[in-house]
Amino acid sequence: MPDLFEIMESCRAMRRLKPDPVPDDLIAKILQAGICAPNGGNIQKWRFLVIKDRKIKEAVQVWYKKAFDEWIGPRYLNSSPPPGTNKEKYLRQHSAVEYLTDHFAEAPVWIVACVADPKPDRSTGASIYPAVQNMLLAARALGLGCTLTTRHLFYEKEAEAALGLPEGVHSYAILPIGYPMGKFGPVKRGPLKDIVYQDHWGTPYGNA
Repeated sequence: MPDLFEIMESCRAMRRLKPDPVPDDLIAKILQAGICAPNGGNIQKWRFLVIKDRKIKEAVQVWYKKAFDEWIGPRYLNSSPPPGTNKEKYLRQHSAVEYLTDHFAEAPVWIVACVADPKPDRSTGASIYPAVQNMLLAARALGLGCTLTTRHLFYEKEAEAALGLPEGVHSYAILPIGYPMGKFGPVKRGPLKDIVYQDHWGTPYGNA
């Protein structure tokens, strides 16, 4: 198994997934990694919904695709490439995003990361996203493809109704999990000198 830094540096968003079943014991390992994460006051308001039912996934995919058609697709086509990449690679990423959109329900397992809180606020994400990151890294360590997606939140009420979430429970991410069609590899990011400041905004970080 690769070491932690190698896992982090090669943990690409894997959006092309095989429909092959994923063993339950591997999903359990990923979930266990999630609940090892820190959370506010150790209150553990997180809840995780594992979805395998194709009909449920297809009902959510309707809203997922609607968000792509109306927002995400046009944004990709009209945006400049982010730091660390170029237009050609950015368009390949767009193609992978489009593939996931069309095959979202085919991912064998979804983990829906939720918080049981009737009145979430801006700080609530601090109690769920560390768990999500742990699960992403665990999936990578196990050779499984995964990505963090929040696009269903463009149609939050409709998607959460399709997921069957009760009142007072809110979703923060969906992690589609499966064996990847492609290969893991180094992630592309901008250099530290362009994104890290020291003491005052705009003052370059001394070690960047």
